[in-house]
Amino acid sequence: MYHSEPVFNLPRSVLLMLGVLFGIHIVRIFLPPTLDNEILYALAFIPARFTHIFPDTAWGDIQSVTSWLTYMFIHNDWTHLIMNSAGLLIFGSAVAMRIGHINFLIFSAVCGIVGALVHLMAYWGDISPVIGASAAISGHIAGAIRFLYGAVRNHQLSIMRSHPKNVRLLTLKQCFTDFRLLLFVAIWVISNIMFAAIGYGTDAHSSIAWEAHLGGFFAGLFLFGAFDNTPHAVKPVIHSPQEEKE
Repeated sequence: MYHSEPVFNLPRSVLLMLGVLFGIHIVRIFLPPTLDNEILYALAFIPARFTHIFPDTAWGDIQSVTSWLTYMFIHNDWTHLIMNSAGLLIFGSAVAMRIGHINFLIFSAVCGIVGALVHLMAYWGDISPVIGASAAISGHIAGAIRFLYGAVRNHQLSIMRSHPKNVRLLTLKQCFTDFRLLLFVAIWVISNIMFAAIGYGTDAHSSIAWEAHLGGFFAGLFLFGAFDNTPHAVKPVIHSPQEEKE
């Protein structure tokens, strides 16, 4: 018997993340500007917090701990949110289907935290707030290309969509010897630097730094294997056209 696949077959963890991102953004729209600014500065990642020169807020010192994660849940405007959501849908869904919901959420958090750490090292003492899930999604992109290029390298593109867990993951050694993957990484890095140079994604109120993108990306590239417990030795079950019709 032929079984049609659902049009929207998104992992629950991705839907949860999208719901939280959009929910927070919609709530902020209806808040008074003063309260919205207070929440933004409470949740944003601000390097100056770690130099004791940033003014105290209602939440106190706990923000120095929580903002490593909370900065990922707020966005500057609808364009910022929609672009990050598109990346989450495309690359985050592939990663979540590959490594499972819990691993996906932890992996996203790790990439986002590393992105914030790289930004902190680059802008120690800076008072500009950093917001958005871009660092985590950069990690999703890096994780996804390790098995996407694995499919290309091992001639497994035919099973990429229907059996993503059966696609072999590139080892780190293979990643740095595959010209196509290295070219993608180079283009990705250069494009991020160019966006930063022209001020894309920033304004006088908040910013998303390209250093955070790089931190999240390379965290995803190097650490994805630790979250990928896929049993690659299992052969995919491919049904014949005749079986599909029955």
